[in-house]
Amino acid sequence: MDMESRLLLVDDDEVFGAVMARALARRGFMVNWAREGAQALQLARQHHPTHAVLDLRLLEGESGLDLIEPLREINPSIRIVVLTGYASIATAIDAIKLGAAYYLPKPVDADAIVRAFGHAPGGGETAVPVTEAEPLSVRRLEWEHIQRVLAEHGGNISAAARSLNMHRRTLQRKLGKRAVNR
Repeated sequence: MDMESRLLLVDDDEVFGAVMARALARRGFMVNWAREGAQALQLARQHHPTHAVLDLRLLEGESGLDLIEPLREINPSIRIVVLTGYASIATAIDAIKLGAAYYLPKPVDADAIVRAFGHAPGGGETAVPVTEAEPLSVRRLEWEHIQRVLAEHGGNISAAARSLNMHRRTLQRKLGKRAVNR
């Protein structure tokens, strides 16, 4: 990357953010790191990033997905990669539809992020790294179904719980866990 590659990193995890900011700076990016949405948009307006790495879930219930459109308004050619510890097909589809170039599950290293910037949005590549060598487990299928229903109800946990015919607290407990990998 040349030094004109300005990167906005948005992640509320102190340790991950610090490590990733240093790793991406070593790979040639000028990195600005924000821990929440308003700070991210302020930095974007000041520095006009060419690349962005957005965590899906931020503090205070914020979503990195909500930053994609405003960032694309600031710089229509920005390359965006969404990271998450809660990977699901539903959120991956949402990220790609909004204009992210790629969607990666955590843990992830800086080299994978740099490679992901090379993918063109809607360019026919797989937006979510998926291997079809083995079928998804029942737990993973349940996670995917819950994520799809939650997305259909605009993130409203109470409405999604009613649709899934489960208690709201049970759904909240399931959502509080990390996604099942397989």
